[in-house]
Amino acid sequence: MKEILVLYYSHKGSVRALAEEVAHGVHQVPGAVARVRTVPRVSTVCEALEDSIPADGPPYAEAADLEECAGLVLGSPTRFGNMAAPMKYFLDGTIAGWVNGALSGKPAGVFTSSSSMHGGQESTLLSMMLPLLHHGALIVGLPYQESDLATTRSGGTPYGASHVAGSDGDPALTDAERRLAQALGRRVAETAVRLVEVR
Repeated sequence: MKEILVLYYSHKGSVRALAEEVAHGVHQVPGAVARVRTVPRVSTVCEALEDSIPADGPPYAEAADLEECAGLVLGSPTRFGNMAAPMKYFLDGTIAGWVNGALSGKPAGVFTSSSSMHGGQESTLLSMMLPLLHHGALIVGLPYQESDLATTRSGGTPYGASHVAGSDGDPALTDAERRLAQALGRRVAETAVRLVEVR
């Protein structure tokens, strides 16, 4: 089985809800399974604030997760058009994986959530692609063959899956957001399985 790392940080639950749908999409691909991981909160001086094992939900990501995965789907809430500090802090600590090529040639996608439709989702998705490109990952997006992209009244972009949570941070996904998140998981998993087969 090819493991696809679904790695996310979630503050109010919206990104976690997307991550669960991405993982569901991964599991729809024969020969693929999702490895779901998260990252801890950080303080204003960029130190991890959580215990080494989370109280609930998936375990915290480690360097080995990047090395062992066949593909990666990365998620973060939007913070002023950029990824949240906990995800950036984790990625900033992946220098050894960059040197060793842990993600080189592996497919990767991104997803996010914001409180408003114009809250910087697309720039956040692009910001998460930058370290992935430096790692040598192969970026996978959502094509307009996914009909929900043309009809959604909430989240969803060609750059990756997204959710509009509203000012109250509602993590309940729309049907279109759910389908697009699953499609992203499927596309990364299908690409990973095919790449491993040809190698």
